[in-house]
Amino acid sequence: MSELLKAVLFGIVEGITEWLPVSSTGHMILLDELVTMHVSPLFMQMFMVVIQLGAILAVVILYWKTIWPFRRSEETGKLTLDRDTVSMWCKVIVACFPAAVVGILADDWLDVHFRNWPVVSVMLIVVGIAFIVIEKRNEGRKPVIRKLRDITFREALIIGLFQLIAAVFPGTSRSGATILGGIMIGVSRAAAAQFTFIMAIPVMLGASLLKIIKYGLFFSAMELGILAVGMLTAFLVSVLVIRFIMNYIRTHDFRVFGWYRIILGVVVIIYFAVIRR
Repeated sequence: MSELLKAVLFGIVEGITEWLPVSSTGHMILLDELVTMHVSPLFMQMFMVVIQLGAILAVVILYWKTIWPFRRSEETGKLTLDRDTVSMWCKVIVACFPAAVVGILADDWLDVHFRNWPVVSVMLIVVGIAFIVIEKRNEGRKPVIRKLRDITFREALIIGLFQLIAAVFPGTSRSGATILGGIMIGVSRAAAAQFTFIMAIPVMLGASLLKIIKYGLFFSAMELGILAVGMLTAFLVSVLVIRFIMNYIRTHDFRVFGWYRIILGVVVIIYFAVIRR
């Protein structure tokens, strides 16, 4: 299979699993086992992270009016800062701080010790069970916080701590952990999902830049092509998936994703412990 076609496949998987609470890392590790790219291990490690930049662009485009802090005054025509948007970004920074610190200080150590199938499979199952239990507990309860702008700095920090869990333990799912954390403290699924998507912008951008710097800026033409195709595919798929999930959560909870995670976790264990062995 052409390496560019493989990049398309990785982009599709990234675009789907980055925003659904099912762990993009778990799926990408499995895909890497089944569809091996003929590139260096160092490039592949970088590619698995940097491909997320395409997914980020989808969030930027879909939520541009929400994230852009400048508004043009109808009276003077001048650009002014929107206080609500600035406040939202301050909360996003607070939420990203714990994971950013750990990522900068321990990125390589975490890759070596935790980026493996036993950790991924366990976290897939544990978080899947958590989704089922918490959604069952919240059945019939009304969320306290329904809109994005109503999330306080306290709630933002708590959601950020859940993101930290995902940053440390692959297989947790960053979107899954943060949405779950939001639901637990009374944030509506829609508001928690929106905050999670926007929070992904600095998180993924920072992680991608860190990987690129460590890899270096010397890419072959084929490597640049693989990156470009993977990111473009991830962007196009992400646009569709983000729209889908925002419509889905209006009338559904996340229990189906909990069961999916449990099944996938078992599949990962069977594959690596029995079949691949």
